[in-house]
Amino acid sequence: MSIKVGFISLGCPKNQMDLELMLAKVAEEGFEIVEEDIHADVMIVNTCAFIKSAKEESIEAILDLGWLKENRDLKGIVVTGCLAQRYFDDIQKSIPEVDAVLGLGDEKDICLAIKKVYGGEKYFAHSEPESLCMEGDRVVTTPEYTAYLRIAEGCNNRCSYCAIPGIRGRLRSRRIEDIVAEAKTLRQMGVKELCLVAQDTTGYGKDLYGEYCLDKLLESICSDPELDFKWIRLFYCYPDKITDGLLQVMKKYPNLLHYIDMPIQHISDKVLERMNRHGKSDVIKDSVRRLREAMPDMVIRTTVMVGFPGENGADFEELLSYVKEAKFERLGCFCYSREEDTPAYGFDGRVPQKTRERRMERVMEAQFEINRLNSEKQIGQIKEVLCEGYDPVGECWFGRSWEYAPEIDGRVYFKTRKKPEAGSFVRVKITDILDYDLLGEAVRED
Repeated sequence: MSIKVGFISLGCPKNQMDLELMLAKVAEEGFEIVEEDIHADVMIVNTCAFIKSAKEESIEAILDLGWLKENRDLKGIVVTGCLAQRYFDDIQKSIPEVDAVLGLGDEKDICLAIKKVYGGEKYFAHSEPESLCMEGDRVVTTPEYTAYLRIAEGCNNRCSYCAIPGIRGRLRSRRIEDIVAEAKTLRQMGVKELCLVAQDTTGYGKDLYGEYCLDKLLESICSDPELDFKWIRLFYCYPDKITDGLLQVMKKYPNLLHYIDMPIQHISDKVLERMNRHGKSDVIKDSVRRLREAMPDMVIRTTVMVGFPGENGADFEELLSYVKEAKFERLGCFCYSREEDTPAYGFDGRVPQKTRERRMERVMEAQFEINRLNSEKQIGQIKEVLCEGYDPVGECWFGRSWEYAPEIDGRVYFKTRKKPEAGSFVRVKITDILDYDLLGEAVRED
């Protein structure tokens, strides 16, 4: 009888791809992958540890499985991912329900860990994060029409608030030919939307080729006739690395979407300097301007952080003013989270929690109005929507136009007489808006 293995994956798409590589090893070993934790012999919890709330979610997931282990037939819990890398010793000491902990560089040994815990043994391994494997067969866990493709791992930026370099190590770019080969595999599987990710996508190639090479990578992908993806999307870009070459290649290929995920974090030079962000306010504003001038239909998704140590009222008002001025199509706002083993952990000038929360509310109130005005302009337009499923409550279908990234952006809800297949494209006329979503009706095809 084969061992039944279930999994829970938390955090970002990069973490999800780590799990997909592990699942391929699990399947190759002959273990059975099950969807429900109640049916599993061994559960893998692929954790996140970026900020406090992510750590709490990861620990809660582990403790929930501990109940299954105590009261049902679950034999073992294996913890992987960023929490395992960052708090390897603490997990062993503080969460006795856990049977195995694998640091990022040891996830290649997932099958050994499963066998150990299934047999009643403990297994703990913790190598340097640079040992993490970025390539190999994957069990793609996203819907069959969408997939993420990692182009690099780790980060050299060393923002003062961020624990990622300490968890995932220095920047390591993959070779262009290896990325193209994996992209071909995904396209042959039927993937229509390819999402390129890294901790710093725009930093791609600096370590390997001596210069920023995201534009060259995109040229290699987009010019290959076998890689006829409908949509190619960029995530996690940095304002100080938006090169002219990147703008040129984005303009050149129609399937390279005029969509960019580019966190700015703040606009006050004083705060940006304390954050150790590369590029002050003039660089951020210039990158936004150049993106919009090069591609007037550009959709910019960004994130900002409020309540960073030393941020005063004037700094915040400067940020809020720029949010209103820039009118980002997508924006997320987060309160600063104080993280151990980061330079900012010891900074003075801490901002009270209530002040942080109120500042976040004010940014999101402003963004909601920006989004409403942007969405109202789309009423009457006909959009090509990637159908993702059916909403029984609203009794309508839903999906995304190119302006909406998977999971993090809004949706397009629409009525149609014909039942569309998930992954198919439907022409939808927008008729109304609902918060961050659009409403519409399928256009009849005569």
